[in-house]
Amino acid sequence: MDSFWDFFWFIISFFLLMAYLVVLFQILTDLFRDKGTSGWMKAVWVFFLIILPLITSLVYLIARGHGMAERNVAAMKAAQADTDAYIRSVSSGAGSPAEEIARAKALLDAGTINQAEYESLKAKALG
Repeated sequence: MDSFWDFFWFIISFFLLMAYLVVLFQILTDLFRDKGTSGWMKAVWVFFLIILPLITSLVYLIARGHGMAERNVAAMKAAQADTDAYIRSVSSGAGSPAEEIARAKALLDAGTINQAEYESLKAKALG
């Protein structure tokens, strides 16, 4: 890099390359996420993304951009629902209070815990 302008154009071209790669990976992710597109059509899109990457990317974004956004929102909602379900399952503990008391009673009957520990577990389950 001999001058400031060489460095400047290097930074601009590197930024454009990274932006293109982000778009390319978004297109590929969307393409394989779409269940309505046949395997042959996906292969055609990938083929043209390799042969004519810039033109194919622009055509894909223009032709399928709206559906791309919808599939992305649907994937985010599904991921959020899965996360919420997991958090609910983990935060609920071992189960309902009745199940926890029954489990504690089984431990008491087996002699694993004493009466004081059973009462403590029962109070914890109820409160």
